[in-house]
Amino acid sequence: MPPKARTYPLEVSEPEHQRIKDPVTGADLLFITTHPARDLNLYFHERSFLADEWMVLFTSERERGGLMGYLFATGELVRIHTPEGRVGGATAAKSRNSVFVLRGRQVLELALRIQTSQNPFKAPSQVFATERVICTLPEALSPATALNENANGSLLSLGVNFAGGGVGIITIDVRRGRVREVCRMESFGGHVQWSRTSPYLLSFAGRTNRLMVVDIRNGKPRAIYHEAPGELVTHEHWWVKDQILFCGGHRDGESHVKVINPFTGEVRIIGAGAWWEGGTPAQYAKVNWWHPAGDENGRWVAADNWHGDIALFDARTTRMYLLTTGHRTYGGGDHPHVGWDRRSRRVVFTSHKLGSVNVCVATIPEGW
Repeated sequence: MPPKARTYPLEVSEPEHQRIKDPVTGADLLFITTHPARDLNLYFHERSFLADEWMVLFTSERERGGLMGYLFATGELVRIHTPEGRVGGATAAKSRNSVFVLRGRQVLELALRIQTSQNPFKAPSQVFATERVICTLPEALSPATALNENANGSLLSLGVNFAGGGVGIITIDVRRGRVREVCRMESFGGHVQWSRTSPYLLSFAGRTNRLMVVDIRNGKPRAIYHEAPGELVTHEHWWVKDQILFCGGHRDGESHVKVINPFTGEVRIIGAGAWWEGGTPAQYAKVNWWHPAGDENGRWVAADNWHGDIALFDARTTRMYLLTTGHRTYGGGDHPHVGWDRRSRRVVFTSHKLGSVNVCVATIPEGW
């Protein structure tokens, strides 16, 4: 019998946020963390906003950090920690206020209940987690990626290492806890993620061809794009209508935001980069793209560059809107790797703009 669900309070701390306007674009920027420690948003293909958008998730290297959340209503920070220790590999559930996490080899669902304070500096908000152990992974498996939830919320995916060697992908039945092997291989590059539309399609980063898709019903990985020698293909992200976004180009320093139909192989450019004879790497990096992320409603595609600039591309017209700039120093530091809210109004990303590594939320101007 699986353990019964249990409920416990989570630690809540005072706000440390800071609001500014981008000096170039005028966009509203909310730095939800300003602590000297390194704080990072979840990776761009994991859901980081709760279903009702009351909280956004991030990770922190502060002493009492780990997986944390920011309450938009009060600005308080919530430490998402269990009585047995820290959790990781997180992704927010699609349709309810839960977070799927790993605690060692245990896969958990933490259902969050939030009671906000009228004055967090006098009396903190109260946040409770109801923990349900979905399953415990077999001894022969160890997690190699974060969790990811499929389109209808029935399954989680996880990249794993096998005790006897090799790597692979498993699925986990969210309700019953059943673990099933999808496929295995000698090596892969991670980035295991589900289609936003089909509950059966998974992608992962391959070694020979980057863009790999597997249908869990047959477990046979296939390359949906065969790159040319020297061609850049990187940082894929499922979007609407079973399309996959990725970045890449054929010349050194060139990287467009592209979208591919995984069934036909048709590729289109939705966010153009640029290349010219005699450009320097730093110049190319200012106008070419690295992490693409499409919103769940099919309105926008966001992308960042190596200078920490973030642009949005209109899904209908491909028109580019520069949202915010200067969140990374070229040549070093964490990339923004932008994530989306649920209603296509805000993005969350990692920023060096305030001097330390912080998590920032930018609001899309209503006029756009």
